[in-house]
Amino acid sequence: MASVPSSIVTRNMADFAEQTGNVYMSVSVISKRANQVAVKIKEELNSKLAEFATTVDNLEEVFENREQIEISKYYERLPKPTSLAIEEFLEGKVYFRSPDEETSEEISL
Repeated sequence: MASVPSSIVTRNMADFAEQTGNVYMSVSVISKRANQVAVKIKEELNSKLAEFATTVDNLEEVFENREQIEISKYYERLPKPTSLAIEEFLEGKVYFRSPDEETSEEISL
């Protein structure tokens, strides 16, 4: 993962508008990318925790698993999906396209 600041960072809104020409479109792209990142991280965590799943419903028989706790703590310390998405966007690593531009190009042909 890229080096993502762990604290609050002041951002220049002009930086967001550079790639799309519109701050609101940039925020929309970042939001969609953050959702993708969040889903991916959640799937990874769930697949790792599924290894520890038990079929026993009795609370007395459930015990703490040290590995499971360490995995959970690791994922808690990861940067937030929004922070990752913002960094990816500002570094030009996010591919996006505007459906409005595609349809207007098709009409003009």
